[in-house]
Amino acid sequence: MNYAILIYDGPARFAKRSDPQHQPEVFGAIMRYIDELKQAGVYVDGAGLEPPPQAKTLRIKDGERYVQDGPYADTKEQLGGFFLIDVPDLDTALKWAARLPQENDRVLEVRPQLTPPAQESARRA
Repeated sequence: MNYAILIYDGPARFAKRSDPQHQPEVFGAIMRYIDELKQAGVYVDGAGLEPPPQAKTLRIKDGERYVQDGPYADTKEQLGGFFLIDVPDLDTALKWAARLPQENDRVLEVRPQLTPPAQESARRA
């Protein structure tokens, strides 16, 4: 089953990964983690996201579309990236999430991928 590891970073982490001086350290750790996922055969996909000021939020209200600058949630931690892994269960997904390089202002959310009912039936057949 596929699980998403959603990575929420605070302002300090976004600043660090945007700083050319710190990029080798930050991205080196992430690339080693990706290599571990691939060697274990659980890596499906993943991507880092640009900092929150680059985001746009689209809202639809009464059939009208409104575009707003910035991310959806106005919180300290913002979505900074994700991994999609294929593991047997939530406990295994949590173990992989725990291996992700951590810093104090990082929060991880692990969530199963939604499988539409028709795909679920076909998968069981």
